[in-house]
Amino acid sequence: MRFILPLGWIATILAVAPVRFDREKVLRVKPQDEKQANIIKDLAKTNQLDFWYPDATHHVAANMTIDFRVSEKESQFIQSTLDQNKMHYEILIHDLQEEIEKQFDVKEDIPGRHSYAKYNNWDKIVGWTEKMVHKHPEMVSRIKIGTTVEDNPLYVLKIGKRDERRKAIFMDCGIHAREWISPAFCQWFVYQAAKTYGKNKIMTKLLDRMNFYVLPVFNVDGYIWSWTQNRMWRKNRSKNQNSKCIGTDLNRNFNVSWNSFPNTKNPCADIYQGPEPESEKETKAVTDFIRSHLKSIKAYITFHSYSQMLLFPYGYTSKLPRNHENLAKVAKIGTDVLATRYETHYIYGPIASTIYPTSGSSLDWAYNLGIKHTFAFELRDKGKFGFLLPESLIKPTCKETFLAVKFIAKYILKHTS
Repeated sequence: MRFILPLGWIATILAVAPVRFDREKVLRVKPQDEKQANIIKDLAKTNQLDFWYPDATHHVAANMTIDFRVSEKESQFIQSTLDQNKMHYEILIHDLQEEIEKQFDVKEDIPGRHSYAKYNNWDKIVGWTEKMVHKHPEMVSRIKIGTTVEDNPLYVLKIGKRDERRKAIFMDCGIHAREWISPAFCQWFVYQAAKTYGKNKIMTKLLDRMNFYVLPVFNVDGYIWSWTQNRMWRKNRSKNQNSKCIGTDLNRNFNVSWNSFPNTKNPCADIYQGPEPESEKETKAVTDFIRSHLKSIKAYITFHSYSQMLLFPYGYTSKLPRNHENLAKVAKIGTDVLATRYETHYIYGPIASTIYPTSGSSLDWAYNLGIKHTFAFELRDKGKFGFLLPESLIKPTCKETFLAVKFIAKYILKHTS
């Protein structure tokens, strides 16, 4: 007897089947000259290349390291084109699906429980925020700063005593959905700050004198989607007018030099800027919160991956900020301090010249708003795993980054008014 599924069921099953990446590759190419750079740009016009580094075709230039993902179907053609043009390339990942599954390489102590050594989905993170407040009521409070397009809450955890007038640092993680190591760090930071208060001299001094506002997941809808449907998802999940393509890149949606790059205007692009500055509910919630706490916020720090960099303004211009020397000094010492733990090498500098030019970024927006110490961490690694950093590297990454953030906080406490 044949069993026929109702059409509605079939549609539901098809709708929820997660994207698979069987035998997809990640290639690394370093074009030697403009001609070779143009070959990559031409390939991107006719093939579906997912740029991992830099994040879009228009940044591709001679002598730049380019990492991109390519489907099984297109990889043969792309590799033979590179071979024909005598372009040296390296295969960083041979089978992306395999690498995605290998990411979860730490065994759970108690199945289903939140763990700092593992990647946690959104439900676990929400439960964790409640637990932190319950465990440290004098030190941690949870503030709902808004909701997402899909009506998920945006939670900021405030760490420190109740006084609103003290100096503060705002930190956010997970603005890009697929950069999972970023929210893992924000969770680690909150945990370590609260746990070491009264035990660690520096942390105790910091929390006695300043507050930290930590947004563990900025792009909640995108983060959920990267867990349930598409591990490589980057943007949020808002619908775009007159387009079937979903999502805006929240880190192109801030009101700073917003419309200055033509390639950010396509709703199907991973770096789509949105229909107008602050069009997205997530961006608006964050900007409103920061504006309303502007008197106390002395530093803004955002966490991304990957490439091991500590960046500061500007991204939209090669012009250097007024306090460039000061920012460079803090970044240099910060990267030195980070390296003391595992000798992990970071480079530092302004966004535009160190990584690539960007418009509408949270970092430049916060700086132009008047927060004169703004930094972006691009966490581990340098491309071996890319966005798929294994869980076994979460703790080392968090431990070394924690040292750098602690140094920046100490500097802010001492040197800002």
